[in-house]
Amino acid sequence: MPEPIPLIHADDTLLVFDKPSGLLAVPGRGPDKQDCLSARAQASYPDALIVHRLDMATSGLMLLARGAEMRRRLSMMFAAREVSKRYVAVVAGRLQAPNEEWGTIDLPIAVDWPKRPLRIVDRERGKPSVSRWRVLAFDAARQTTRVELEPITGRSHQLRVHMQALGHPILGDALYAPAEVQAMADRLLLHACALRFRHPLTGEEVAFESAPGF
Repeated sequence: MPEPIPLIHADDTLLVFDKPSGLLAVPGRGPDKQDCLSARAQASYPDALIVHRLDMATSGLMLLARGAEMRRRLSMMFAAREVSKRYVAVVAGRLQAPNEEWGTIDLPIAVDWPKRPLRIVDRERGKPSVSRWRVLAFDAARQTTRVELEPITGRSHQLRVHMQALGHPILGDALYAPAEVQAMADRLLLHACALRFRHPLTGEEVAFESAPGF
């Protein structure tokens, strides 16, 4: 029997789970890819519906709606960028802190068609993609930097591609890091650590946090 997924919050309209690394958000193709967060959530909450996704390798907070109407409302909030998401990552090398508290990466992202499902920075075909970042700590012994990341847009693999584009790929990234950086961690060191938004029913601001396990 699979390990239960930590439930951070539950009410009549929404759920917040803390997804482990290595678990799909939704079912994939084939019988070996049916175990996922949405299926496990629906085992306890049959009306649970996915609103947004995390990559299989990424851990952290995922918001689910209860019922189609609440999914519609929450999806509109994501589309309007009314949901704040923060991540923690550990990247290779010393990433110098920006002049301001937060730096901005504004690089358009497109599907790398010959290498699907990979993404690439493509200034001609790419969709607008913006991430904010700030340095939390530098580990001189390992030559790695812990960063906080905030995706303003929501492209697939956005944070992974943007950190690679800065020359500081995320440790353990099997898609975008060179072999020596992949080998520095036994998982992708990217964790969705915070969600903040106005509750779709009450209008009150709610915030959820999850500390990374790395």
